[in-house]
Amino acid sequence: MSNTDQPTRARNHKARAREASIERILDAAEQLFAEFGYHGFTLKDVAARVGVSSTLIHYHFNGKDSICEAVWARKAPISARNRLESMRRYAEEVGDDVTVEGALSAWIDADLNVQIDDVEQWATFGKIAAQANSAAGWGAEKMTKYFNPVVLALIDLLKKAMPDCDEETIFWGYHFVSGAMTHNMARTGRLDELSHGLCSSNDFVSIKKHMAKFMAAGFLAICQQDKTP
Repeated sequence: MSNTDQPTRARNHKARAREASIERILDAAEQLFAEFGYHGFTLKDVAARVGVSSTLIHYHFNGKDSICEAVWARKAPISARNRLESMRRYAEEVGDDVTVEGALSAWIDADLNVQIDDVEQWATFGKIAAQANSAAGWGAEKMTKYFNPVVLALIDLLKKAMPDCDEETIFWGYHFVSGAMTHNMARTGRLDELSHGLCSSNDFVSIKKHMAKFMAAGFLAICQQDKTP
């Protein structure tokens, strides 16, 4: 190796070390965020969980808002892209034959699939997204920033599936579906207790099996109700 290569290798090593350090910090922040909520942890807590000094945390991040935004920026865009791509594929496959259940499956299953296929990477962020979806302020801001285009794409599909349904009713239907997804992602364990172990809030395979069909029936019911004299 020539002397001219050594500075480059040193810079690359330093960059990789920095990236690894940031990832460890973000992993810890994500875990604390999911466990205690946005207001329930500090940067000192993050430092303690990683096993580093608070100075290192401040070296990489300007403050708590900075680290929380970085947690979101790692996975929220992936979730949004997955859903948009799923709905795009569905729309291309069916053309004008969009159904309520098909549209909901495209929107719902894209998020459920990652919870099933890579629970270690996605369960924690799912809990954070659940908190955001039911929180004013910071939560509403994050949902607006990352997920509004995804929701509006679903609304467009539902309008095609139910052209005679009032737009206001479709938005109410989305509101109820979104609430159910929030509860799914929270993995509270309450279902386990209520059913005495018959069901599990971690059973995303069963959630995927039932949810779109259940919600589609609700959409069709309230839209039919609008047309009843």
